[in-house]
Amino acid sequence: MNGEREPVTTREEMPQLLLESQLCFPLYAASRKVVNRYTPYFKPLGITYTQYIVFLALWESGSAKVGDLCRRLYLDNGTMTPLLKKMEEAGYITRSRSKQDERVVTVHLTQAGWDLRQKVKEIPGLVGGCIPLQAEEAAALYGILQKILNGMD
Repeated sequence: MNGEREPVTTREEMPQLLLESQLCFPLYAASRKVVNRYTPYFKPLGITYTQYIVFLALWESGSAKVGDLCRRLYLDNGTMTPLLKKMEEAGYITRSRSKQDERVVTVHLTQAGWDLRQKVKEIPGLVGGCIPLQAEEAAALYGILQKILNGMD
């Protein structure tokens, strides 16, 4: 380009290309900041945030089909499979194939997986206390985010 600069994007010319015009950006940045708040609590336990949300889903029922976990957590199989492999290697879960349909894999918590629940039970309050929202604001934001997620399916 011979050292020439492209013209600067202006508010009048292309407002849709300004960072401040992107709803996706504060969603992305806020999500990263919140997830990063969990790291100091999870690191000593040897788990990641993504593993934590899998545990949350499993603690509700004790087991789940991999496909159901993927749908519920908005994760694809390519992300879920290595994640579950690490959780299994750590002794937190077991995986079993359905005898009726070998494509269906069910994940089951082990006793170590259930025991982890006691170790993390205070973390949501610790992290939640770092988010500068009143309870009503947090509930409203949760509702808005669920509306976005449901509308994108």
